[in-house]
Amino acid sequence: MILISKHMGALWQYAIDFFTKGNQRSLKAKKNIIGSLLIKSMSIAIGLVLVPLTIHYINPSQYGIWLTLSSMIAWISFFDIGFTHGLRNKFAEAKAKGDDQAVRIYISTTYYYISLIFIALWLFLLFINQFITWHSLLSLPPAMEKEVSQLAMLVFTYFCFQFIFRVISTVLTADQQPAKASLLDMLGQLLGLVLIFLLTRFTTGSLLYLGLSVGIAPVLILLAANIYFFKTRFRQYTPSLKFVRKEYAKDIMKLGLKFFVLQIAAIIQFETSLFLIAHYFGTEEVTNYNIAFKYFSVLQMGFIILLTPLWSSVTDAYSSGDTAWIKNAVKKYLRILVPFMIVGVIMLAVSARVYELWIGKDVVHVSFSVSLLCLLFFSTTMFASIFVSVINGIGALQIQFFAAIAASIVFFVLSLLLIKYFNMGVEAVIISSIASNVFGYIIAPIQYYNVFYKKSTARIWYR
Repeated sequence: MILISKHMGALWQYAIDFFTKGNQRSLKAKKNIIGSLLIKSMSIAIGLVLVPLTIHYINPSQYGIWLTLSSMIAWISFFDIGFTHGLRNKFAEAKAKGDDQAVRIYISTTYYYISLIFIALWLFLLFINQFITWHSLLSLPPAMEKEVSQLAMLVFTYFCFQFIFRVISTVLTADQQPAKASLLDMLGQLLGLVLIFLLTRFTTGSLLYLGLSVGIAPVLILLAANIYFFKTRFRQYTPSLKFVRKEYAKDIMKLGLKFFVLQIAAIIQFETSLFLIAHYFGTEEVTNYNIAFKYFSVLQMGFIILLTPLWSSVTDAYSSGDTAWIKNAVKKYLRILVPFMIVGVIMLAVSARVYELWIGKDVVHVSFSVSLLCLLFFSTTMFASIFVSVINGIGALQIQFFAAIAASIVFFVLSLLLIKYFNMGVEAVIISSIASNVFGYIIAPIQYYNVFYKKSTARIWYR
């Protein structure tokens, strides 16, 4: 009993030391990681409850309409053309230098131009909505045209305004507080859950009520967050029209456009994967592929929660000249990756049984080779994400920019080659994904080595 008590005391002291000793930047990252893990767990739980509650409120067919419309409109998030990613780096750089006025200018300028873009986009979408025949586009009964058209207007509205207010999440992440940014998302989900629960009690099923409840919840939370944070922690950065600078917008855009292209390249590759599988092997194989993809993506989701603070922390450290901290952080993340790889191997060993328990017996047929390749894809992606986060943090995106464009082309060509001339199955698409993303797991580590160890004078590594 005494021995157990001693061990418990030692563990408790270790936990205290873990969160109270060490570099201030590292301590901040540790606290955010723990916070993010707890908040993300709550978000997952809310999501699991929300799905059956929503389906019960309307019906599976209407729920499918809601999901389809929401996912289609979610693509408009790319219209920010990289502004928020550009702000993330510029905020961290200016703050590391103690230049509060520059931080305020960057924030004010981002809010101004994001507002211009999305208000203009909102007006345009409301205008063209009257010319869209939604029942034909979504294969619905003509009688639902009016209701779905009105739902589209609601979704257009909340999504555009949500994106304007979401700049506060970027500011929090750039300030090395990603847990608070995740908290805003979770609170939006929670409020949405409460509103839908109230709908099930006091109204009959309605797509419009659903759209209004789910849409207004995150907007209200983000609006409240903007007011709160700019009245308290970020008071000195409160956005103002007099701090909007066109030249600063160009500075943000110069970096942001590169991030925009990287996002588009990643999305195109993922969507092309599904299209190629459906076209050459049938939609059933899309389901089989997607099951394995989602199963092993859990590994990456967990790792990304731990990795999220690294990007902005690197920007802060690099701007402060603390390259030793960056190198030490990379070593730690590489060690953290090891247990994830071990878990991945265990997941592969029990994958067939898990698919059966999760989806049902004889419902899906995922081959071992597809599972193995999905594990390999996510393993290389997790390894790559460490070095890509560092490269993103220092803003040296030129190599990655051209590599992303080349990767999209290589992926498509290689996939067709393996399918048509080597008669490979779904495995061809996954192999092509792994092979085409060499920047992450080969070029990015080389770039990292040249910047932080070799300290190369070649400008290409720093641009």
